[in-house]
Amino acid sequence: MLPTVALVGRPNVGKSTLFNALTRTRDALVHDQPGVTRDRHYGVCRLQEDRPFVLVDTGGIAGDEEGLAGATARQARAAAEESDLVLFVVDGREGPSALDDEILSWLRKSGRPVLLVVNKVDGIDARQAENEFARYGFEDVVQTAASHRAGIDELLDDVYARLPNEGRGESLDTDPERVRIAFIGRPNVGKSTLVNRILGEERMIASDVPGTTRDSIAVDLERDGRKYRLIDTAGLRRKSRVDEVVEKFSAIKTLQAIEECQVAVLMLDATEGVTDQDATVLSAILDAGRALVIAINKWDGLSDYQRQQAEDMLSRKLAFVDWAEAVRISALHGSGLRELFRAVHRAHASATREFGTSEVTRAVEIAYETNPPPVVRGHVAKMRFAHPGGTNPPTFIVHGTRLRTLSDTYKRYLENFFRKRFKLVGTPVRFVFKEGENPYKDKKNVLSDRQVAKKRRLIRHVKRKG
Repeated sequence: MLPTVALVGRPNVGKSTLFNALTRTRDALVHDQPGVTRDRHYGVCRLQEDRPFVLVDTGGIAGDEEGLAGATARQARAAAEESDLVLFVVDGREGPSALDDEILSWLRKSGRPVLLVVNKVDGIDARQAENEFARYGFEDVVQTAASHRAGIDELLDDVYARLPNEGRGESLDTDPERVRIAFIGRPNVGKSTLVNRILGEERMIASDVPGTTRDSIAVDLERDGRKYRLIDTAGLRRKSRVDEVVEKFSAIKTLQAIEECQVAVLMLDATEGVTDQDATVLSAILDAGRALVIAINKWDGLSDYQRQQAEDMLSRKLAFVDWAEAVRISALHGSGLRELFRAVHRAHASATREFGTSEVTRAVEIAYETNPPPVVRGHVAKMRFAHPGGTNPPTFIVHGTRLRTLSDTYKRYLENFFRKRFKLVGTPVRFVFKEGENPYKDKKNVLSDRQVAKKRRLIRHVKRKG
């Protein structure tokens, strides 16, 4: 296992900026507003190829043990306890504070190796900023300006000098067999609660307060001999409701998670039915073309009458995605999880299935013979052959003539035909229609003298008969 390094400090000292600089990514949200990061965020630093290590970004510790601030602090302490080295990040411009003193106190009680990082030294006297933290008694202090990538090389030298060759780090691999599942939904539908239930631990902060999760957090899991990557995302709302800049960043991270996943689990609240916000979230998944499983949460708290009402609403409002399986679950109590994973497996198998050109062409021929397209202005569209165009979603490229005249109704017929023929479940199906160009389109047909004479005789003959 890779060694683990945790970034710990009070809010807005530059931990997430330092995380992005070390991982060469933009995975962590960065904003001037304190408290943007709340959950633990994992990444891999590969600036030295032969010695990668896992980097953990944590939320700022604000000294409050109640509510979300307390949960964020507990997440940071958990990250520090599981790490091989803690980078204690402080603000060089503001100097030491009472909160820094408290954080350092419990870091020393944890017994983990700690390295002091004085950040934000750009534009100030770096030596004087370091001297202000001399009372902490650190033998080695690293000065950085993470936003400008200053001091990163010196920091890495000190980190590698203190890291073991192997650790207990939680690494996110690139195993192609790992099924990437993103849990998508509007705020407060139970996404984090479901991920915690699947993992069997309080890995994500779950709260009744909408918008608790602000980042997309990925966690690897092995269950029943299969490998998964679970991605907990921030709740999506209609654009008109998104006011905070941080929430806009969170929405972007959620959309990125949708693009990168293989199966999207859309979570709905059974007590509220299908709302306009749910439709907004669903449209984002359909636009990305990802495999879809609908998880109806809080099903255990409904009476028989309420369940029947919920079923009627689902069948009415989600009729256009009837190809997606709907699973009734309870994230809090764990009921329906086995059915959920079975639906995910079926959707993933359908979305990633490989097709051959011959079977796709044969399917198009049978669909055309069974139900030919309607006549448009005296002509009928002809489909000559087809071939696969990609997976996730399954894409088929159809070649022929006058394909532009195909109606949306006939295209839906082709989609349903392919789903039924190839038993595709839980995935959209896309078609790309291409018409062959006429090679003689812009070429003038030059007649020979004999052809010209024959044409003139024909014209005279027609005139005499007229």
